[in-house]
Amino acid sequence: MDIQEFIENFAAQFDETDEALFTADTNFKQLDEWSSLTALSIIAMVDDEYNVIIKGSDIINSETISDLYDVVEKKRS
Repeated sequence: MDIQEFIENFAAQFDETDEALFTADTNFKQLDEWSSLTALSIIAMVDDEYNVIIKGSDIINSETISDLYDVVEKKRS
């Protein structure tokens, strides 16, 4: 898994947000489309794509996509 792949999979969970807004430094909770349903989609995507279970607290404690990527990487090891 690399950060660019993770960003692409993360961005795919959003229907109306321009993909250009998604970078490692994106504060995803500041995106207009962010909601609790999007958070659930992210949790499901991480489980499906990376076989890693993340919790709501992992999302709450992450500010950027890179932060969440780091959480997933740590849980994969």
